[in-house]
Amino acid sequence: MAYRAMPAAQSSTPPDRRLVAVGTISRHGGRTTTVRATEAGVTGTIRPTGGAQ
Repeated sequence: MAYRAMPAAQSSTPPDRRLVAVGTISRHGGRTTTVRATEAGVTGTIRPTGGAQ
């Protein structure tokens, strides 16, 4: 099979984007930790696993 060169990717500028929010949820030792980061700041909660409040 002959090697065929691929054409170079077209150069383009990415659209203007900004971070809206990013978050994570983890469960350890009977607790659920939720962290969310936005441009306004960082918030979080720690609750017992299983949804009990």
